[in-house]
Amino acid sequence: MLSEQLHAWVNLLTTWLALGLLLMVFLVTVAAMVLWVQDRYFQKAHAIRRNYPLIGRFRYFFEHIGEFFRQYFFAMDREELPFNRAQRSWVYRAAKDLSNTVAFGTTKQNAAGRIVFLNTPYPTLEKDAAETLPLMIGPHADQPFVARSFHNISAMSFGALSTPAVRALSRGAGQAGCWLNTGEGGLTEMHLEGHCDLVFQIGTAYYGVRDQEGNLSDEKLREVARLQSVKMFEIKLSQGAKPGKGGILPAEKVTPDIARIRGIPVGQASVSPNGQPGIRSAGDLLDMIERVRRVTGKPTGIKTVIGSWQWLEELFMEIHERGLESAPDFITVDSGDGGTGAAPMSLMDDVGLNLAESLPLVVDLRDGFALQDRIRIIASGKLITPSMVAWAIAIGADFCVSARGYMFALGCIQAMQCNRNTCPTGVTTHNPRLQRGLVPSEKGARVAHFHANLVKEVETIAHACGVGEPRQLRRHHARMVNANGDSMPLEELWPPIEPGLYLRQGRPSLHAPFARFRVGA
Repeated sequence: MLSEQLHAWVNLLTTWLALGLLLMVFLVTVAAMVLWVQDRYFQKAHAIRRNYPLIGRFRYFFEHIGEFFRQYFFAMDREELPFNRAQRSWVYRAAKDLSNTVAFGTTKQNAAGRIVFLNTPYPTLEKDAAETLPLMIGPHADQPFVARSFHNISAMSFGALSTPAVRALSRGAGQAGCWLNTGEGGLTEMHLEGHCDLVFQIGTAYYGVRDQEGNLSDEKLREVARLQSVKMFEIKLSQGAKPGKGGILPAEKVTPDIARIRGIPVGQASVSPNGQPGIRSAGDLLDMIERVRRVTGKPTGIKTVIGSWQWLEELFMEIHERGLESAPDFITVDSGDGGTGAAPMSLMDDVGLNLAESLPLVVDLRDGFALQDRIRIIASGKLITPSMVAWAIAIGADFCVSARGYMFALGCIQAMQCNRNTCPTGVTTHNPRLQRGLVPSEKGARVAHFHANLVKEVETIAHACGVGEPRQLRRHHARMVNANGDSMPLEELWPPIEPGLYLRQGRPSLHAPFARFRVGA
C-alpha cells in the first residue's frame, strides 16, 4: 500500500516538475523574444545590442564579471592593481596572526622602482634591539601628543565606511596602541568605543564642527577637543584619491545617522568644496592652523597631495617670519595615485605626485628650512607592507599611515565596490544585510594583529641593516632599482639636505631643478 502511494506521489511530483520546466522554458522564450525585439527596433542607445539583439547583452555581463575572474583565475600574484595578490595575502596572514614565511624564493620582479635594503654582516642582535620610542607631536600646543606607534590608521570617514567597520577599527587601534584618523565625516560614538587615540580631520565642508551656515565653529571645535581620546586636529587641503576635489558621498549612503553627524540633509549627496574656503595663501593657512590650535589646545597639522611645491617654500618662509610656534605641528603627505575615496578617474590617475617623489621633496624642503625639529612628516599612500613602510621612514618620514591596509585587515577583498554601497564584505556599505558579515570584535582583533606584525617586520628590516630601531634607518640603507635593472642608493637619488641650507642660500626653486632641489646643481 505504501509503495503504491509513494509511486503515485513520485508521479505527481514528476508531472509538476515537467509542467514547471515547460512553463519556465515558455517564459524564458517569451522574455528573450521581447528583449530581441526591444533591442533590434526600439532602443537606439547601444549599437551592439541593435546589431546583435539579445546576444549583445552578454557583453555587459561578461564585462562585469571579468574583473572577478581576472582576480581569482588569471592574474598572477604580482600583476593586479592597485594592490596585487601577494600584497593582499601578506596583510591577510598578518591580520590572522599566521606565519608569513614563504618558500623557494621570491616572486618579486627586479623591476624599476623596487626598493632593496642593504643588510650588514653584523646585524643588530635581538638582545641589543631597541624598542621604537614614542615621538612627541606639537610641543607648542597646550596639550602635546606623544604618539606611541610609527604606523597608524589613515583618514576614512564614517559614511564612506560602515558602522561595524568604524567600530572594528576603533577597537583594533585601541588594542594596537596606534591612532585612528576620523576622516572628514565627523566624530561618532563608534570612534570612541575602542578608547583609542583619535585624530580629528577638518575637511573642506567642516563636517562635525560646522555651524548652521556651514562655517567653522569654535564652539564645536571646543566640544570635540574636550574629549580626551581626541589627540590632534588635521586640516585637509587635499587627498590622494581626488586632489583638487572635495569629498564625495553618494546620496544612497547619506543615512539619518550620517546626516546627523555631518549636519546635512538625509538622502542628498554629500559633496565637499574642492578646497578650504578661507585659505588662499600661506598666511591664511597659518592663521587657520593657529586658530584651531588655540581653540582646541591640541596639535594641529595639514594633509595634502603635493603637486606644485613653491607654496611650501612660501609657507616655510612665512613660518620663520612669524616664529617657529606658528608652524603646523605635522604635514601628512598623501600620494597622488588614489585612495579609498570615490573619485573621477582623471584626478585619481593623472593629478598629484606619487609618494615616491613627493615624500623626499617635502622632507628635504622641511630640513632645508631648518624645521626638522618642529614639523613631523606623516607619509600616506599604499604603505601596507613592511618594505614600503621601512622605505618611507628611511626617506625621512616620522610616521606612516595607511587606510587600505587596515581595510584589508577588516576583510576587504578589493571588490572595487566602495562607491556603490554594495561592498560584499560590509566594509563600505550601509546595507544591513551586507554589514552583518563584519563582526567588530573579530575584525578589531585582526586590525591589532596586522599592526603588530607589520611593526615587527619593519623592525626586522631595521635590524638587518644594523640599526636598533626603524627611525634610525637612513637613505644610505636602501637602493632603488632603475629602468635598466641596476640600482642606485637613495642618498644619490635624493641627496640629504643640510639643515638650514635654504635659509642661507634662498628658495631652491629659484636655483635648482625640481628633481633634486640642490642649490646650484
